[in-house]
Amino acid sequence: MSHSSNEESLPASGPSPFTSSQPTLADLLTIEASASIYYSYAREIDLSSLFSSESVWFAILVPTNKAVMALARKPHQGPEHVEPQPEISEQELDERSKRNVERWVSAHIIPSRISLSDAPVTYETLQDEKLITFNPVPNSKPDLPEWMRVTLEDGVRIIGMKEAQNGVLYLIDGTVIPN
Repeated sequence: MSHSSNEESLPASGPSPFTSSQPTLADLLTIEASASIYYSYAREIDLSSLFSSESVWFAILVPTNKAVMALARKPHQGPEHVEPQPEISEQELDERSKRNVERWVSAHIIPSRISLSDAPVTYETLQDEKLITFNPVPNSKPDLPEWMRVTLEDGVRIIGMKEAQNGVLYLIDGTVIPN
């Protein structure tokens, strides 16, 4: 067997034109300790596979672990029902829980590039009919980054920002409530 035939099967040396030294959203979520609860919920649904895809661009508003723990009802529980609910099977409970998680995770994802320079600005999220409005912070210093000069609904603040090759991760000190 000729040695050269083995060499032909090896990948060409040097970086591929499709690789980037910048991490993906999945990479950032993996190493961001303060976002581990959100990412844990996100990994329960198929949508999370897109966090490592180079074919999408997301702006993800990631609640800190502290913000998720402060919720009266956890994301998998969904909104509280006013009227009593009949007994449901464990399978129905699992399906409802998965739908609630998907709604909550999706409500934090804007499937496009965003600009915060002209706040107030409103963007659609991946959750049906859920819009997020970024409002200007009154009297904010113009030399601060754009993300530090806005708040979300209910005064939720962006407390950190990291760029990825397929989007931007914004750490927020509260949560977005799904429709």
